Amino acid sequence: NGAGKTTLLDVVTGKIRPDSGSVVFKETTHLTRMKQEEIANAGIGRKFQTPTIYENLSVRDNLELSAKQDKSVRNMLLGGMSASARESVDETLEVIGLREKESWRAALLSHGEKQWLEIGMVVVQDPDLLLVDEPVAGMTDRETENTAVLLKRIAEERSVLVIEHDMKFVREIAKRVTVLHEGAVICEGSIDHVHADPQVVELYLGRG
Repeated sequence: NGAGKTTLLDVVTGKIRPDSGSVVFKETTHLTRMKQEEIANAGIGRKFQTPTIYENLSVRDNLELSAKQDKSVRNMLLGGMSASARESVDETLEVIGLREKESWRAALLSHGEKQWLEIGMVVVQDPDLLLVDEPVAGMTDRETENTAVLLKRIAEERSVLVIEHDMKFVREIAKRVTVLHEGAVICEGSIDHVHADPQVVELYLGRG
C-alpha cells in the first residue's frame, strides 16, 4: 500500500495531472495533454477497484448503456443500438460468463459477478488498453480463478494492465510484472524473476 499504483492509473487516465514527466500511449499520443474523455476516446478503458455498476438495471442494460456506439441525439431518438453494438453486447455477455443472468437486476449479482459486469462494461467500449485495479479483492477462490480466466481471454485481443497484491493470482495472469515502491519501479520482468529479486524479497515478500 502507498506504492503509487492507483495514482499511476489516475495519471494515465487523466484523473490527476503529474507535476512533471509525460505519459505516452502508442508512441505518439501524449496523454498528459489530454482530458479524461479524450483519453478514453483514444482507446484506454479503466475498471476501478470498487464496482460502479447501475444496480437497479439489468445486466444487459448495464452493458448496452456502456456500449461503443453513435450516441448523438438523432441516433438515440431514431431507435437505439446499432446491430454491431448489440452484437458486441452479446459477445461480452459470453466472455464475462453472465449470459444466463443477462435479465437479472445487477444488484442481485454476487460481488465477483459485479466485478465481471464492470469489466464487461469497459470491454464493450472496445478499448485498446484495459486498466484493472485490484479485481479479485474480496472474491472467493472460485471467483478469483474465473477472473484469471476472464482476464487472460480479454488479453488475447487487447492489452491489459492489472494492479494486484495477490501474487498467486498475478502468477496466473501475468506475462510481465512490474513492482513499485514509493512511486518508483524497483523490479520488472517475469514473475519468477520478480520473486527472486533481493529487493522485492526484502520489501514485500519477507525472508521467512
